[in-house]
Formats: sequence, C-alpha cells, structure tokens
Amino acid sequence: MIARVWKTMVNDIDHTSVDVKILASSLRSELKTVHPLSGKSCIYRVPKRLRQTNEKDYTPQIVSIGPFHHGREDLKPMEEMKRRYLKNFLQRTEVSLEDFLKLINEKEAEIRGSYAEFVDFDSHDFVKMILVDAIFIIEVFLRFHFFKTSNAKDHIDPIYDRPWMITDVKHDMWLLENQLPFFILQDLFDLADISLSSEKNEKLTIVDLVHQFCKYYWEFFGIEEDLDEMENPEVLHLVDFLRTFIIPPGLEEEGKPKILTTPSVTELYQAGVKFKPSASSKSLFHISFNNGVLKIPLIRIRPSTEILLKNLLAFEHCHCYDSLISDYVILISYLADTAKDVDLLVQNGIIEHRLGSSEAVSTLFHNFIKGFRLDLDGFYFSSLIENLSKYYSNPMHLWKANLRQDYCKTPWATASVIAGVVLLILTFLQTVSSMIPLFQKHK
Repeated sequence: MIARVWKTMVNDIDHTSVDVKILASSLRSELKTVHPLSGKSCIYRVPKRLRQTNEKDYTPQIVSIGPFHHGREDLKPMEEMKRRYLKNFLQRTEVSLEDFLKLINEKEAEIRGSYAEFVDFDSHDFVKMILVDAIFIIEVFLRFHFFKTSNAKDHIDPIYDRPWMITDVKHDMWLLENQLPFFILQDLFDLADISLSSEKNEKLTIVDLVHQFCKYYWEFFGIEEDLDEMENPEVLHLVDFLRTFIIPPGLEEEGKPKILTTPSVTELYQAGVKFKPSASSKSLFHISFNNGVLKIPLIRIRPSTEILLKNLLAFEHCHCYDSLISDYVILISYLADTAKDVDLLVQNGIIEHRLGSSEAVSTLFHNFIKGFRLDLDGFYFSSLIENLSKYYSNPMHLWKANLRQDYCKTPWATASVIAGVVLLILTFLQTVSSMIPLFQKHK
C-alpha cells in the first residue's frame, strides 16, 4: 500500500527536463567568481566563538583600517582625518600622489592575497582605500617620532593633542581585523624617502618608527629593547609586529607536560615557595624556578591589556604553528587562579595593575582562554610546571613551610619556638636521667 502511494506521488511530480548546457554555463560563471586561495594570507576575521565573549574587543571603535570594516557608518567621521593626514604626508615628500597610487596598483594582487577571505572591492576603490589607510598609519608613527622623541610640534594635531583620541586610535590599529600587510607600509615609506635620523645619525626605517611607538605605548608587554638583537625581523602586520617583539629570539616550545596543571600561587606559598620579580630580563617568558624560588618578570596590567592580548591570541590561533602567547596566558591563569593568588603576587612585586581589584585580574586571565584551543603538545612551560608540581607534592616542603608560616612569623615567635624545643629536649633528658637509677635498682 505504502509503495503504491509513493509511486503515485512520484508520478505527480513535474518532471521538467533540465537544460544541462544552460545549467553548466551558469555554474561555470559562478565558479569564475571563486577567488583563489593565497598561501600568504595573514589577516583574518576573528572566529565567531571568540567574538562571542566580547564583540568590542575585536571591533574598531573609531577608525577602520583595511577592507573588513571599511564604509561602516559609525567610522566615517575619521575618513576626513585620514585625508588630512594624506595631504600632510604628501607635503613631507617630493614623490607624487600618482607614484604612490602606481606602487599600490602594481602590488594589488599581493595585498589582496594577504586577506584570508575575498575582498569585494573593485581595483579603483581598493587602491584608493589602501593608500589612504596606509599613509594614515605611517603618519601616526611619524608624528609620534616628532612629538615624543624631539618634542617638536610644528602644527596643531587633531589626534595627539587629544589624549583620548590617540588612545582610541592606537587600540584600533592593533586589532586583527583592522590590519594592512606590513610590506605595503614599508614600500610606501621607502618610496617617500623622508629624511629621519636617530641619535646614532642612522636613517630610520618604518620598523624603527613602529618599534619606538610600541616601546612607548605597549612597554608593559616586555618588548625587546634593542632592534639589533632581532635578526632582520620579517613581520606580517602590526599585530604580528607586537608578537614578534614580545617573544624573545630563539624561544622554542617544549614537549607535552606529564602534568597538565600547576599548583596556584597560594598552594605554592603553603609549600614554602618564595616569589620574586625577575630582575635579569623584562621578557614575559623568562620565568624560572630554582631552590624553591619562583622568579617572574613584572606583569603590568592596564585597561588595554585585555584587548591587545585577545587579538594577539586570535592571530596566533588563526595563523601560527606555535602557541607561545597562549602558553604564557595559560600558565599565569593557573598561577593566579583566585584573588588571593593575585594578592600574593602583588605583595611580592610581580603584578602591578589598574583594574580596581585582585578578583578582576584573576577573572581577566581566565577570560583570555575562553574559546581558544589549549594545545599542550608543545607547551613552552612544560618543565616549569612539572618542577613546581613535584616541589609542591613533597611533604617535607609542606611541613617546613607550615612550621615557618605558623610558628616563626617574627623573630620573637622563632625564639619562642626554639626555647620551647630546647625546653622539651631538657625535660626529656631530665626524665631519662631520673629513670636510670630505677633501671639500675631492678638489675
């Protein structure tokens, strides 16, 4: 019965014949619009599962850079500022506007290939957008060099004269979705041939200018001080620039740890571990544990820390084979598990923050890793967390720490404990000596 009904339904369907040639032609037209994948893509939209934690951490608030947020109504007021910066930039150089446009036009395919998804702009609009946005970024760095390094102000600046404005602009410049490939900044700056010299009378490059800017505004990330220590740094964009200068040269990941977590700071303190800020290096990664002393470079936490770290983590998640920034964040989230842990790190000069409470700091580090993959196969701090766990698991360390923390907090308390132990020993000896005659009598 069912089979008969089904057959009737099938027969009732309108079997309109398909013109295969027309369908194939239509499909070929669609396939022609599929853009080829580039092996050099490095600028990504942040995955949805990461954006869900806080959309604003990945979205420009004042200025768009590149194609992903171009044309947004709320960002249009800054377009006038960009054109003003372009006009000023052209006055600094003898190179014509046509020459700059020609350079970008010649590199259009390479620039488009830097984006991980199709950029739906025609060549005219794309070249114009890249030029205006790239010169805006270069001019921001140039003006920082003039205003902060030489303290020279030759005209009113609508960004640097308003502290809130440069704060918002620099945050937007370091969002993963708001990037231009670094090579186009470099090429345009080199073509402009603007005469800038350092204290050593060496001609400054765009890398020098960005490094100066990062050291001033993002110094709490422990950025490498000396460019000479970096062997010809090849960076992809500004987010990659910051990541490159946070991670010391030659850093390599270790194997998967046998122990996947580490005791918190409070637990380590109860086991007698001492905490000291590392004085030998500003690098965040130079964390060491020797003879019961855990040394951690100073962690400065600012209101901008969360946004910067989240975009660094997003880039690492989308592009990088290693996960060094993730490894650092995971380690600190283990150590600073609660507000009490943060309090101990603050008391020992390891954490300095402006978030209002220790609870906010602990929550901050836990929020960093929400939505990110935790790949521990090449965890950089494997040896460190294994050594910390072994130290904490040793009952002798716990016993010594409890004795010291509970009974020897002050010199007087220590003296009392010593006096008590001596008195106990003397009482024991006196008891033994009084019992000796009894033993001798029984013999």
